[in-house]
Amino acid sequence: MERLRQKDLEAGVEERPLTDQQKAAIAEARQVYQARMAEREILHRDALHKAQTREEVEKLESELARDRDRLASDRDRKIAEIKQQPK
Repeated sequence: MERLRQKDLEAGVEERPLTDQQKAAIAEARQVYQARMAEREILHRDALHKAQTREEVEKLESELARDRDRLASDRDRKIAEIKQQPK
């Protein structure tokens, strides 16, 4: 851990603790994206029950994976924005 801190110092990255407001905003962002993912999984399960062919199932699985990746990326971007906000 100390080596990582040293590398950050050498790279000019400063360590800034998060404010309580930032922590709350990050927690809210995580909760929102977790709810969105749960919604997608529910819709996915419903669609799987209706799927009649293997191709439909594979398509649904790839759509869920794509949605999962997109939502995780959106969540991470939102958290990074919150962390960059001035204190």
